[in-house]
Amino acid sequence: MAYTLSPTPQAPIGTEHCVCKVELSVCGHNLLDRDVTSKSDPFCVLFLETSGKWQEIDRTETAVNNLNPVFAKKFIVDYHFEEVQKLKFALFDQDKSSRQLYEHDFLGEFSCTLGTIVSSKKITRTLVLGNGKPAGKGTITIAAQEISDNREITLSMAGRKLDKKDFFGKSDPYLEFHKEGPDGKWMLVHRTEVIKNTLDPVWKPFTVPLVSLCDGDIDKPVKIACYDYDNDGGHDFIGEFQTTVAKMCEVEDSIALEFQCINPKKQKKKRNYKNSGIIVLMSCKIARNYSFLDYIFGGCQLMFTVGIDFTASNGNPRDHSSLHYINPMGTNEYLDAIWAVGQIIQDYDSDKMFPALGFGAQLPPDWKVSHEFAINFNPTNPFCSGVEGIVQAYTSCLPHIRFYGPTNFAPIISHVARFASQASQQPAAAQYFILLIITDGVISDMDETRHAIVQASKLPMSIIIVGVGNADFAAMEFLDGDNSALRSYTGEEAMRDIVQFVPFREFRNVPKETLAKAVLAELPQQVVQYFKQHNLQPINSERS
Repeated sequence: MAYTLSPTPQAPIGTEHCVCKVELSVCGHNLLDRDVTSKSDPFCVLFLETSGKWQEIDRTETAVNNLNPVFAKKFIVDYHFEEVQKLKFALFDQDKSSRQLYEHDFLGEFSCTLGTIVSSKKITRTLVLGNGKPAGKGTITIAAQEISDNREITLSMAGRKLDKKDFFGKSDPYLEFHKEGPDGKWMLVHRTEVIKNTLDPVWKPFTVPLVSLCDGDIDKPVKIACYDYDNDGGHDFIGEFQTTVAKMCEVEDSIALEFQCINPKKQKKKRNYKNSGIIVLMSCKIARNYSFLDYIFGGCQLMFTVGIDFTASNGNPRDHSSLHYINPMGTNEYLDAIWAVGQIIQDYDSDKMFPALGFGAQLPPDWKVSHEFAINFNPTNPFCSGVEGIVQAYTSCLPHIRFYGPTNFAPIISHVARFASQASQQPAAAQYFILLIITDGVISDMDETRHAIVQASKLPMSIIIVGVGNADFAAMEFLDGDNSALRSYTGEEAMRDIVQFVPFREFRNVPKETLAKAVLAELPQQVVQYFKQHNLQPINSERS
C-alpha cells in the first residue's frame, strides 16, 4: 500500500463513538545508521490505514545523532473498541528539511492494530524494511496510556448556626460550588439540595468528577457559597469561603473540617462580625471512576466463544441456497459474522485460543442430536487458534455432521456461564466472557433461553446474536432488552442488558466493518457496568 501525505496535520484519529483518547509514546533501539560522518537523525511517522491506503496522521520531532531515540512528541489517537484501527509506525533518518518522506532515508517500520497495543499496554517489536526483512537489529517500543482524569470526589457537608434569613421561619439553606474559569470568572459546578427551615442543615453526600470541580488540580481554588432559598427566585446570600481539594482531603473520619461562612458586606459594616455560620466538611473521598481501558490496561482478558446454528432450516451446505454454503470467494454469512466480531475481540485475549461450539446437529457415530458440541470434535479441548482456527474448524466439520434441530440456545449460554461464574469469584476484574451466537431463525427453547440470559446477567458475560438469512427475528429483538428489561419465566428481571442482536441482512451491502461497529459498540459499557456493580477494580489498578 502506498503512503499518502496529509496536506495538514490531522485531528486525532476518529471522532464518532470514541471511547476515549490514547497517548502513544514511541522509542527506538539499535536503529540503522544511514549517515557517513555521524549517526542517524531519526523521526517517527504514524500512519492510519484508510480505505486501503496509509494516511499520515502525525510525526515526532527529530532526534539528532541518535540510534536509540526516545521521542518527546506523543501521538494522540481516538480509540474505538468496535473498530480495527490499523496503524503503521515508520522511522526515517532526516537528511533535508523537506516534508516529503522520499527525501529521507528509511530506517524501518512496524504495523499492528491499536487494539494490540492497548491490550498489551507496552510492546517492543522488530522493525522491518520494505522487503519484509529485519532492519538490522532495530526495534521499536510503543507504550499506550489513556488520556483522562477519571477521578471522582464525594463530599459530605453540613452547616451550623447559619444566619436566619426568613421573617416567619429559619433559613432554607443550600450550597453552590464554583471553580475559576479560564477568564478568571467563577463557574458553577454543583448545587446541593435545599434543606427546609433550619440553621443547622445536613446535606446529602454528593459525587462529582474531579475535573468538573477543579480541572483535576487539587490546589486550584474552589469557592463554596451558601444561600437561603426563596420561592420567587430571589435567593438570599448567607456567606461564602474559598478552599482547595487538597485542604478538604485533610478531613479525617473522626475529625471534621470547619470553614467560616463569610458575608463580605456584613464583614465591612459590623466591627464585631465573626461569621454568618459554619460550614462543616464531614467527609471527603477521592476515588477513580474506572473506564473500559482502565480494566484492559489493568490486565482484563476478553474471553471469546462462538456458537453456530447447524439446524436443518439452514439448508444443505452443498446446496447453493444454504446459509452454510461456502461460495467461491470462500465465505458465507456465518463466516462473515465470525470474522467481523472475532478480528476485534482477538486483540484482547493473550493466548487467542477460542472455544467454538455448534448446536442443532446430529453427530457421528451414533447421530444423536447435540445442542452443545465442539466443532473441532474434541470435547475436552474445543479451543481454536485465533479466528483463522475457528474458520478452519467450521469448514472442516460441515461435511461430517447432519443438520437437524431444534434451535436451542440455553445449553450454549449455560456452558459459557459456567466459566463466567468461576471468573466472578475472582477478587479483581480479570476476565469478561463474550458469546457470539450466529443463527438463522426462531428459538425453540425461548423460556429456557430467557432464564439462562437472566442468570448470565449476574455474571461477567455478554451475548451477541447475529441473525443470518431472511427469517422473522422478532424473538431475537425481544431478547435484546434495549426497550424493556428481560424477565425469566419465573418473573426474575435481568440485572442488566447483556444481549445485543443484529440481523445480518441489514449489513449485506455495506462495508464489513459496519457489522462489527453495530454489534460491539455497547460492549465496553457492559464490561464497565458489571465491574462497577460488583465493585471490582482492575487487577493492576495503579497504571504507570
